[in-house]
Amino acid sequence: MEVLANLATGFGHLFTPVNFLVLWVGLVLGMLVAVLPGLTLVMGVVLALPFTYKMGVSPALILLTAMYVSGTYGGAITAILFRIPGEPMDVPLLWDGYEMTRRGEAALALGWSLVAALFGGLVSAVVMVLLSKPVAGLALAFSTPEFFAIVFFGLASVVTLSGSSLVNSLISLCLGLLIATVGVDSIYGAERFTFGEPFLQDGIEFLLVMVGAYGIGEVLTRMSTGFAGEAGEAGGGAARFRTAFPTLAQMLGMKATFARGTATGIVVGVVPGAGATVSAFVAYGLESQYGKNRDKLGKGSAEGIVAAKSAATASVGGALVPLLAMGIPGSGATAIILAAFLLHGIQPGPQVFVSSPDLVYTVFATVFLGVVGMCILGFFAIRPLCKVLEAPEAIVSAFVVVFCFVGAFAARNNLSDLYVISAFGVLGYLFERFDFPIAPLVLGTILGPLAETNFMTTMVSFDNDWTIFFRRPLSGGILFLAFAGLAWPLVRATLKRVRAAREAHARAA
Repeated sequence: MEVLANLATGFGHLFTPVNFLVLWVGLVLGMLVAVLPGLTLVMGVVLALPFTYKMGVSPALILLTAMYVSGTYGGAITAILFRIPGEPMDVPLLWDGYEMTRRGEAALALGWSLVAALFGGLVSAVVMVLLSKPVAGLALAFSTPEFFAIVFFGLASVVTLSGSSLVNSLISLCLGLLIATVGVDSIYGAERFTFGEPFLQDGIEFLLVMVGAYGIGEVLTRMSTGFAGEAGEAGGGAARFRTAFPTLAQMLGMKATFARGTATGIVVGVVPGAGATVSAFVAYGLESQYGKNRDKLGKGSAEGIVAAKSAATASVGGALVPLLAMGIPGSGATAIILAAFLLHGIQPGPQVFVSSPDLVYTVFATVFLGVVGMCILGFFAIRPLCKVLEAPEAIVSAFVVVFCFVGAFAARNNLSDLYVISAFGVLGYLFERFDFPIAPLVLGTILGPLAETNFMTTMVSFDNDWTIFFRRPLSGGILFLAFAGLAWPLVRATLKRVRAAREAHARAA
């Protein structure tokens, strides 16, 4: 009863005119930042932080939290419709959402993404309110070996599901990991693969790889076909696009996927530093291995959309748990929210539940209402974006290229980034042409630095004893699942060959 009373107080604070206005401003800003390629959710929250200096602590936290919530959904629209993920967490939506768009089912794909975001967000908000202290205590058991194991599991999962050729997937992933090493080593400070070029010392931004390979690469692929065939389906059929929600029976038939994705998002979101991107990839990997229709993933399956999007949105509640209960940010965006706390003289942690419970529960109320508001905005933002597809695809593609270049330049105001994004556009086209999956390349670039940092930190902390990854129960269990996922395609292929040989021998006899 005390929790409900505190939550009611939080909603009371949220519905004051100023706070309610700030909430909707944050939702709109978060949606816009997530939709724009080249801008990240964390970047948007960082840019908004200076505007909170003169605000009271409640409006400041409401603004940043609302941006965090809506930012986990906006990129799904461009990922599904244009094959341009607004955020790294939206990359898994390309594999099924964009395939549904090419089949003329964009409206249904968007409907599934809204339902998944609403379900994952609300369930994680309930968990956040009820289990904040116990779950935050559990998160303290994680150290760098567990962080590395989770990232490795995400990398291994995407390899197993990203194409018909495991070899091509591994080559793509290794190239992404190689790209991630460019720059200055964060542990020893040594330059790697910079070739004397100053702009490479800061590394190659994953945004350039992601937007170039997916956005410009797709345009080049369409150009090579003369914007014919499937391209016409995406453009000419846009007038028929509308938001189509799945039926209740369809949603009940996918209840296991909703549960897996949401649970994965909450658990992974609690791990500091993991965030929505890792949650989405891990959830998609789990669905590809244990889902009822796992063989259909990557071919326009709603299960892939539900798994990734419910996990990404559910990670918000998970990431806020260690922030509020222990003062440990669970993601890049919550690290900025932590800065807002500190700028207003408040240290998050167990004591804040005693000294400022109204503030904590105002944040909780913001998550609840923010999830609902995010879905309302998502519903009405879909139709204007669909209208863009009514234009001839050559014109739409030209705008996509301009949008990609503007977003890439705005990220760092560096002209060299335009050459980099062009190079990865060509690479994306070549990958499509020769049947190499792009997803492992992008994921390796995104998660490579995180994997390297946690691996090297573990080696330094445990005297170069690599067995620590397997001797610790949590990291050992996660790595076992990762290696099992890597081995399963090989085992399955071997079993198929043996079965085919037996059938051939039986026919010959």
